[in-house]
Amino acid sequence: MCNCHAIDIGATAAYRPGNMKELFRTTDPLRIARALDLLEEQGIPAFQFDQHMSVLEGSIGILPRRLMVADRDHFMAAAVLRDAGLDE
Repeated sequence: MCNCHAIDIGATAAYRPGNMKELFRTTDPLRIARALDLLEEQGIPAFQFDQHMSVLEGSIGILPRRLMVADRDHFMAAAVLRDAGLDE
């Protein structure tokens, strides 16, 4: 029997919405991009939420986007952004 469609529950459990924390929210797309780059350099997976809300707002930039990380990575991610001067 092929196990090619099996899901590794342990690998995906850390990224369920209930296990994520908001790092910050902003309407500045450059700030989000810089933060994502910094976190990627440190090996911390981060996810941008609400980026497609611009369709609803007409691309005028009034709805903030959220940067989310796994609960277990939040402390380290916040330290990386604080060191780079991206904390609020």
